[in-house]
Amino acid sequence: MSNSEPVHHKPTPKTTPKAAAKTVSKTASKALPKSAVKDTVKVKKAKLVRDSFTIPKDEFEVLALIKHRSQAAGHSVKKSEVLRAGLRLLNGLNDKALLAALKAVPTIKTGRPKNEDTEMAPKVSKAKASSKPRAAKAAPATAQP
Repeated sequence: MSNSEPVHHKPTPKTTPKAAAKTVSKTASKALPKSAVKDTVKVKKAKLVRDSFTIPKDEFEVLALIKHRSQAAGHSVKKSEVLRAGLRLLNGLNDKALLAALKAVPTIKTGRPKNEDTEMAPKVSKAKASSKPRAAKAAPATAQP
């Protein structure tokens, strides 16, 4: 080889974080038994359930207070996360403590609360409310010769 000829080197592939993770996971999977790899790879997400409930205003304000305290401590949370944390705490209580905590919460009437504005307004029957007068359609303009 002479000095005038360029030397062709095989380019080295650039390693991206994804490629590095794949390489690590492949080597890690070789070290683990197949049953352990299947358990770590397939993680089922918990099925979510959407629900609604009625809560007194003062207890609802406590939710906001806890969210604010959490954010001041450097951890932002949602209302549902606060409720779920409370459920976990209740679940960890023994039966006597659980019953004491539940008895300390007053029973409230369930369902949607009545709006203060609608309580004073007169009730309108559905038949009358749906029979509103309709606006007459405008007649098409006729061309005048």
